[in-house]
Amino acid sequence: MLPGLIRDAQVAVRGALEPRERREAYALLAEVMNLVTFYVAYQPAASLLWRAVERAMAAAYEAEDPRVIAMSAWSLAQAHRDADEWEQAQEVTDRALRLLDPLLPEGSPELLGMWGSLQADAAYTAARVGDQGVALSFLDQADQAARRLPAGYYQPMTSFSAGIMRVHAVTIHVELRQAGEAARQGTAVDPAAIPSRPRRARHLIEVARAYHERREHEAVMTLLDQAYDAAPETIQFNGYARQMVGEMMNAAGRTRDRLHGLAKKVGMVS
Repeated sequence: MLPGLIRDAQVAVRGALEPRERREAYALLAEVMNLVTFYVAYQPAASLLWRAVERAMAAAYEAEDPRVIAMSAWSLAQAHRDADEWEQAQEVTDRALRLLDPLLPEGSPELLGMWGSLQADAAYTAARVGDQGVALSFLDQADQAARRLPAGYYQPMTSFSAGIMRVHAVTIHVELRQAGEAARQGTAVDPAAIPSRPRRARHLIEVARAYHERREHEAVMTLLDQAYDAAPETIQFNGYARQMVGEMMNAAGRTRDRLHGLAKKVGMVS
């Protein structure tokens, strides 16, 4: 579907004659390119991801739409973080937050939702480098944003909402090597309440990481099975899931048959 969406968005840009229509078309093109990043991030060609995030950002600036610029910055920051470019990831996030800051008092829930998404993303970046104070400060800012959102609000691209904050907390505490707190936060989340099935699977994998740190392998296998049921593609391409399965197989005893089935689901054995 993606090639057709890209073509349609490009045609919309070329066919827009009025400035307002052209900006709207560029906003749609930026959103399509952000969607592309969700796919190409899992392909064995890093250049595709960088082309997608750069084109998304370029289209967003042509749209002159702070909401779409923030969405594209969120994607770009993730690309930098996945390349272990921590400073660049945080710089992109900080610039987007500064853009949104003066617009929040009169802004829409969507702007506030993207502001919260960026705060949570900044918390993740800080946690990845072990900066606990900064990570928890950003997480607190994200939580405050979530509390100000209208009841039932859900940002479809980033999954940001009031109900996602414990999900973010799990990830942050896992990255900070605080397995007990991550597991505690995870028990308070109903995975079925996460509308995005890939995001639900990723959350279950993050909770599994907390239990893996505690060597509670039965819980890990149960959580990974649930993640597979939620979104098979997500767990098959998740490096943490594959790493956990591999480590458990090397230390397996009575659970070897179950682990073999799980490894088959993940695609590690035929």
